[in-house]
Amino acid sequence: MSKKVIGIDLGGTTAKFAILSSEGEIQTKWSTLTDNSEEGSLIVPSIIDSILHHLELYQMSPEDFQGIGMGSPGVIDREKGTVTGAYNLNWKTVQPVKQMIEAGTGIPFFLDNDANVAALGEQWLGAGHKEPNVVFITLGTGVGGGIVAEGQLLHGAAGAAGEIGHITVDPEGYLCTCGKRGCRETIASATGIVRVARDMSEAFAGDSALKFQIDDGQGIDAKDVFDAAKENDPSALLVVDKVTYYLGLACGNIGNMLNPSAIILGGGVSKAGDFLLEKVIAHYQRFIFTAVRNSTSIRLAQLGNDAGVIGAASLVLQKALEKPENIR
Repeated sequence: MSKKVIGIDLGGTTAKFAILSSEGEIQTKWSTLTDNSEEGSLIVPSIIDSILHHLELYQMSPEDFQGIGMGSPGVIDREKGTVTGAYNLNWKTVQPVKQMIEAGTGIPFFLDNDANVAALGEQWLGAGHKEPNVVFITLGTGVGGGIVAEGQLLHGAAGAAGEIGHITVDPEGYLCTCGKRGCRETIASATGIVRVARDMSEAFAGDSALKFQIDDGQGIDAKDVFDAAKENDPSALLVVDKVTYYLGLACGNIGNMLNPSAIILGGGVSKAGDFLLEKVIAHYQRFIFTAVRNSTSIRLAQLGNDAGVIGAASLVLQKALEKPENIR
């Protein structure tokens, strides 16, 4: 029997776990709440305890596993297996995650950024269909991404390759949390879409259920905006057109620079489905070079919340090919 792999997708609210086969089939999965109190010092011990508990529950031992892969927010040192600056985890100092988890479980451990790991998952078993050149964009509270080129993740000189959310799309636009203006994240993230909707509603003079909702002081989210647009609400349609214009512009720049076979849209905003996709593609066509237009498609992600754990598992399997001595 071939050895299993454990994939972990660590987030600020929950940590998702899965035991997978070497072919990426999820055999069981579970999750735990992320307790970021006490400067996040409880997070790694909780991960270790959860793994050991489930190994006992399933009557398995560390020798049954090739390794553990994990995607984490923050700045990752892949060689040392450390995380720094993951502020939603309350990790402000260097966290020796690899050292702690290997000592606590006795299983080899591999680490990468959470958006990179999700990109690997979609490239391997999702919308990327094992194609070697794929860009993944996650449209959630923020905008993140990962780039797979010639079958390998791109990390860059400082590990910052794939920071797609910080592509400038409007130099005079909103101030981003990164300190720049007009980042894609300020417009196309879930929070950015709400900001655009509120600002545009002030200037909109016609009848609109979305405008009424905003003016009435009711809370809205990105889903409300897209749902209203699907009902042909005129204010919502203007918002969606602006958001998808900037998404299409950024995707055009990515396509022209990297010429991947696919640019994959994931994250909560992508749940707007074909309605979102068709509008992004319409704008994208305006900005793309002819040869790229015929070879780079835009697709919706397929793995949903499983992309992280599947991609994390693939970290282990990639390392097995690169450095088999580090894998059981």
